[in-house]
Amino acid sequence: MRCRSDSFDAKPIIVGSEPHRFLIAEDLQSVGIKADILLEPVPRNSTAAIAAGCLQALKRDPESMVLILAADHHIPDHDAFCDAVILATKDAADGYLITFGIRPTRPATSYGYIEPGDMLKAGYKVRNFIEKPDLENARDNIQAGYLWNSGNFLFRADVFMEELARLAPEISEAVTKAFEGGESDLDFIRLDSAEFEKAPSISVDYCVMEKTERAAVLPVSYLWSDVGSWDSVADLAPGDEQNNSVIGEASILKGKGNFIHSQERLSTIVGINNAIVVATRDAVLVADKHHAEDVKALVTQLQDEGKSEANTALQIFRPWGNYEQLDVGPSYQVKRITVKPGGELSLQKHERRAEHWIVVSGEAEVTIGDEVSILQPNQSAHIPLGAVHRLANRGSENLVLIEVQSGDYFGEDDIIRLEDVYRRSEKPESVLE
Repeated sequence: MRCRSDSFDAKPIIVGSEPHRFLIAEDLQSVGIKADILLEPVPRNSTAAIAAGCLQALKRDPESMVLILAADHHIPDHDAFCDAVILATKDAADGYLITFGIRPTRPATSYGYIEPGDMLKAGYKVRNFIEKPDLENARDNIQAGYLWNSGNFLFRADVFMEELARLAPEISEAVTKAFEGGESDLDFIRLDSAEFEKAPSISVDYCVMEKTERAAVLPVSYLWSDVGSWDSVADLAPGDEQNNSVIGEASILKGKGNFIHSQERLSTIVGINNAIVVATRDAVLVADKHHAEDVKALVTQLQDEGKSEANTALQIFRPWGNYEQLDVGPSYQVKRITVKPGGELSLQKHERRAEHWIVVSGEAEVTIGDEVSILQPNQSAHIPLGAVHRLANRGSENLVLIEVQSGDYFGEDDIIRLEDVYRRSEKPESVLE
């Protein structure tokens, strides 16, 4: 919404991972925005993604100027943000790579810092980038006039690609070939997988901004958060007189400065201060606010321990809607399936399981073999092992049904697709595909 004024191109360029493609398209559709959506076949950090976006911008206009924004940053003052972008174009037009430096409001240890140098037309040359400091050094940084590194950038697309070719030619070459070999697919532009995989995975800060002599910073004072940790989320949630914040169903007794995010259940704490509690159907997290950033290390530990919860969720999103695991046993699995209006699952069959569908709400179009039937709430259908079948929602409201699977294997790779309107392969789907 902050880029809706006439100062910005009405058709943005979105670079995202292929597994998230339908979520991206759905979000854009919900706010009425058409965009060029470039799909990364594999994750290669921010440098490769930015390069791909710049190439698309140059295809539109050889003199284009690009504004690089992370999708999850919170900037509530849209007018102040727009004014800062317009001001930054003065230095970007002169060939500088601009980063927006936030004037610190506290000695944060979760952000990198920027030391401003010589003054330019609007901002300053960057004298030095500072890694995330400890608390004492963060206080010193604020005293010295350093700025938080927001990770948002503005520059001419051709200047960035010139610097990238000079500083990281292997990334420039790989992404350029991936872009030139890309193909249009529905509303997406698929970058060539074989070429894109050759690009080293490195952030734009390390790869370009800390090495180039064209780095500049524009100091800004608008409210900003990268919402990169649970304590950042807590800062954005409204608090009570005890500075407790709650999202969902929760109750706090004799506690101050706590944040609770509780899904589909009641969560309670007693006699605890400055804690973060996140309760979902998948797992429960309890952490001291001062250790909120250690959650990333915890996820790595869970992955090393082989915990499936580190990589998969009970609710899985698909282009047609989502499904959620309710129960599982040695010879059965129960799911709740939600199909959006107009959505339809692929025409498919299974080799190792049969299925039984019970409609809860909405109207289901069910295909089994050559027969097509319409099911209303409380009606059901049985899909025998190996039967070709499809589920579709031709109505105007969500279709919700309970699926009971019976067999000896329930993995998503036991899906043999015969037809698919979303053009997915017959290979096992990723978590969000």
